[in-house]
Amino acid sequence: MTKFLITSALPYVNGVKHLGNLAGSLLPADIHARFRRQTGHDVLFLCGTDEHGTPAELAAAAASLPVADYCARQHMIQAEIYRRFGLSFDHFSRTSGAANHRLTQEIFARLDAAGYIEERTLRQAYSPTDRRFLPDRYVIGTCPHCGHPAARGDQCESCTRLIDPHELSEPRSAISGARDIEFRETRHLFLKLAAFEGRLRCWIDARHDWPPLVQSIARKWLDEGLRDRCITRDLTWGVPVPKTGFADKVFYVWFDAPIGYIAAGVEWAEQAPGRDWRAWWQGGDEVRYLQFLAKDNVPFHAVSFPATLLGSGLPLKRVDIIKGFNWLTFEGGKFSTSEGRGIFTDRALELLPADTWRWWLAANAPEGDDVDFTVERFVDGINKDLADTFGNLVNRCLSFVANRFDGKVPDGGAGGASERDLAAALDRHLAHLRAHHEALAFRKAADEVRSIWKLANAYLAHAAPWSAIKQDPPRAAAIARTGINLVRLAALVGWPFIPFAAAEVLQCLGDGIDRVAWPDRAREDLCAIPAGRPIKLPPPLFPKISREALAANVAGRRPA
Repeated sequence: MTKFLITSALPYVNGVKHLGNLAGSLLPADIHARFRRQTGHDVLFLCGTDEHGTPAELAAAAASLPVADYCARQHMIQAEIYRRFGLSFDHFSRTSGAANHRLTQEIFARLDAAGYIEERTLRQAYSPTDRRFLPDRYVIGTCPHCGHPAARGDQCESCTRLIDPHELSEPRSAISGARDIEFRETRHLFLKLAAFEGRLRCWIDARHDWPPLVQSIARKWLDEGLRDRCITRDLTWGVPVPKTGFADKVFYVWFDAPIGYIAAGVEWAEQAPGRDWRAWWQGGDEVRYLQFLAKDNVPFHAVSFPATLLGSGLPLKRVDIIKGFNWLTFEGGKFSTSEGRGIFTDRALELLPADTWRWWLAANAPEGDDVDFTVERFVDGINKDLADTFGNLVNRCLSFVANRFDGKVPDGGAGGASERDLAAALDRHLAHLRAHHEALAFRKAADEVRSIWKLANAYLAHAAPWSAIKQDPPRAAAIARTGINLVRLAALVGWPFIPFAAAEVLQCLGDGIDRVAWPDRAREDLCAIPAGRPIKLPPPLFPKISREALAANVAGRRPA
């Protein structure tokens, strides 16, 4: 059976992430990992904090902490938030770890030996006020392509084009704001990215199952012509460059960060005997590698990182599918970590359970276009889907069994025509749901889960066991037993999206949650819980949310 290697874009270490980061990489990766585990596949789900580069140094300086201490603290904060969100990483790493340092330096040495590294003298921004060379991200100015006034010196966040600091108009220091920017000569190392253009084009042409968004971004890079990229920086925090004459430099964060995926696998293997990271990262067709990331990260993962692996000569697994996402916006504007705009993951967990955020973000995943988060849309969606549909199904069915059958699953027999029709309809929905999961179509998968929940409610409303029990107790018992198993099935299909509520329901039904299996055959699943098993009634899973109360709590909130 195919093994699934899954990575999510590494969240940057400079502060708590907002919901846009969750929606655009971390959450869909987790949903797919959970689905693959449900269907019996072997899964390795890796992630970690991206800790090198300019933003980490700036954030540490603002916090009056040594950068290593700052990164260690922020890693722990983020890891705990993701645990509370139910992100089921097999290992959550750090790019500042020893494994990533070793592997980055080894890959660089191989690239250098193969002739893909070139030393060049270039003119780099220097600030007399700050008394230092300014790495790309330390320079801010006006984008030459779209006119965005706060473009960084490596990439414009507005149009996503890669740029160099000297291309910016009105450049200024991100440290001091000083505008006395000079360009002085300094030596750096370049990856000859242009040398890989032919091989990359052939490789990308063969990726027929990549989403159109990812294909278009990758091809745009190739069609515009690949440029050799500088892979060193004048910083002290990062992976040291193992080459004579460059001891005062470190690698560019976008060179070492993707290698951190592989290093996370190495660390995972080191944590327990019998694990072999090579079985995943040097596996052949038996391993399917999926990456989940936002559209602005696509060029580095579709072009730069594959070129690095090609040039190294190491038999390392290249990605099979990149699932790219558009952006989640907030109330008509961009989420912004620096400006504190939007809802941040720590605050979200203070306001509502993780499942509410998980469900809405998946059901409204920014797959085809950008999606705008508004409090009104969020509250309406959660109240309809989780409170009125899933929560109502669980409560009405388990309450009926608790009140009329002393909290034990009744023996109602195999059921009749209604139950056979129900099973047939469920099989169709389950087949569609599985296909959507396999196609990485998250909104469609959530729609199908919602349809299953609605079908279950419709069955109970039509069968009306609360009426049947007055004239035909055996029939009411059959409906009740079917209803209990419907609740189980509803929790199983919901588990990748709402794992906490689903696990609570399964435990109330006496099911173990160590192995949450995929419901393959509806007719068998409608009889899975045997008669006589005691059940428990959970507290209300999803109380209705007040639009006014939530709006008051998220307005103007800045990250901690």
